[in-house]
Amino acid sequence: MKKIILALTLLISITGFSQEIKFGKVSKEELEEKFYPGDSTANAAYLFKERKTYYEYNKSLGFHVVNYYHYRLKIYNKEGLDRATFNILYAKPESGSGEKVTNIKGYTFNLNDNGEITETKLNSNSIFQEKINKYRSSKKITMPDVKEGCIIDIKYKLSSPYYYYIDDVSFQTNIPTKKLHIEVETPEWFVFNKISKGFYSVIPKSSKKTRDINYNIDVYDAENIPALRDNEPYISNINNYYGGIKYELSYTQIPNSTIKTYADTWENVSKQIYKSSSFGSELEKSNYYKDDLQVILSTAKGDAQKAVAIFEFVKNKIKWNQYNSKYTDKGVKKAYEEGTGNVAEINLILTAMLREAGLGANPVLVSTRNNGVPLFPTLDGFNYVISFVEFTDGSTMLLDATEKYAIPNVLPVRALNWSGRKVTKEGYSTWVNLNATEHSSETNMLKVKIEEEGSISGLLMTKEEMLNAMLGRKRYNHFDKDEVISKLEETHNIEIENFRISNKEDCYKSYNMMIKFSSDDLVESINGKLLINPLLFLTEKTNPFKSDDRTFPVDFASAWKETNNISIEIPEGYTPEALPEQFAIGLPDNLGVFKFKVSQTGKIIEVNSIIQINSPIIAPTYYSSLKEFYSKVVAKQTEKIVLVKG
Repeated sequence: MKKIILALTLLISITGFSQEIKFGKVSKEELEEKFYPGDSTANAAYLFKERKTYYEYNKSLGFHVVNYYHYRLKIYNKEGLDRATFNILYAKPESGSGEKVTNIKGYTFNLNDNGEITETKLNSNSIFQEKINKYRSSKKITMPDVKEGCIIDIKYKLSSPYYYYIDDVSFQTNIPTKKLHIEVETPEWFVFNKISKGFYSVIPKSSKKTRDINYNIDVYDAENIPALRDNEPYISNINNYYGGIKYELSYTQIPNSTIKTYADTWENVSKQIYKSSSFGSELEKSNYYKDDLQVILSTAKGDAQKAVAIFEFVKNKIKWNQYNSKYTDKGVKKAYEEGTGNVAEINLILTAMLREAGLGANPVLVSTRNNGVPLFPTLDGFNYVISFVEFTDGSTMLLDATEKYAIPNVLPVRALNWSGRKVTKEGYSTWVNLNATEHSSETNMLKVKIEEEGSISGLLMTKEEMLNAMLGRKRYNHFDKDEVISKLEETHNIEIENFRISNKEDCYKSYNMMIKFSSDDLVESINGKLLINPLLFLTEKTNPFKSDDRTFPVDFASAWKETNNISIEIPEGYTPEALPEQFAIGLPDNLGVFKFKVSQTGKIIEVNSIIQINSPIIAPTYYSSLKEFYSKVVAKQTEKIVLVKG
């Protein structure tokens, strides 16, 4: 074993990687390039992206993973200038060892008026360290002398003591890449699962190398990698769809030691997390809340009422400190006493209290949208935890007490990421669907009167329920009344005379808004005719889906329904010359429906419009149908009501 360690000390660092493109050497042809040949719309492009990942061993510190990065970036126009700032995130906990970013070097190259190449060196004054939170920091690098047409060349090294974790290998970004070279070298003692992700793949050239011990080497080379842009709406996390490879340590087999397993099945992953002293052990603690629980249960009747009462108590007792984690930090007892905690502390307290009340509660491990979707059994795939209650009658509750405006079975958007993994103290685990069982909804009742000169006055009553209600409260409740009025006036092109929100804090009721308004800008007067959009300012004016095709799902976060009931009183002496015809269209496989109807009774025109989407996720195979669906919605909702006098 000592000989092997010595060999590692001397030899495990990587050497001899071929480097066809030399750092700090650019060509005049590259600087003269006016646009990216494969994508003329690109504001910037990587001319070269290089990464080399390898292991080093130090007697006192043990194994380290080293990542060497080299980026050569071309900026084509002013819209690409923000690419000149690099933000390198790394782990830097307040205590214990962390990652280090070193050997930062960079140049900016330009052409002067004589057509000569000039270079400006990055200096230390343009490198800033910023603490993000108690666990993470960043190196912020601002490149010098950045202009349209310039080339940036930058390299750095990131060393990590977390030998069991290799950063995802990324092939694709939201700008194109002309040339890519990535090498990943791991000792044979460390066995990794390698899973392809996204919609762009690169087949590696795999080989072995021996220097007293064996190494597994994967080399990824590619050219002309297209951009994957996030300019389409309703994307949960574009990083889920960039082409790349995830490396997950499956097990280690060091000579003269037993095999140590890290991740092989979801069952084992769940057990490992539950057995952690910062998870399962925290769930077993109870003395700190027992007196409060006794008071709560003294007035609650029935299991569902008990669950809601405990949920509301925890929501109000402990404020979320904005840290996502499946593990506790300061512990449940301290979080309870101080009134603040991370996700795990709050929702493990909730789960423990529910269990103590005799309810069938278990934690559910979740990967947030920002963390991506776990593709295979992984400890790092989960970064969040919620609570799940199963009642004797077969009904269930999903609960997240970190969200002030949450209610049972309505999770915050950050946690709506396909499925979570329920774990029990007996060691069993199973998947749980995180999506709401009811449609999120918005209902608008709009009553307006049109005057002969085209001015309009009216009353709008809006009711939001389920996820829409939560989002409405988060959107408006932190503003004062005047700020909300100003935003609504600007958005709808109206003047608000009276305004009221009801049920601002009562999350178990609909979120209601009343607006009394007037406007001189919602009716067009052309050649004595009055033209009105049938839904006025509630009209869907443009199709949000612009692309011809789409490779990733449309993610609405929840199934939803929007209902608009409009009553329009027309001026005396006017009659409709044209009214939009009744219309209905559906999406395939009952994914959605649009219904539209206009009718007239005397001076009143009634407009009824319903859009309903029955799934939170629409697969890419339905994208063309969805785009066409929205085109029909927009066309119908913008079809004018025409009034003539006489």
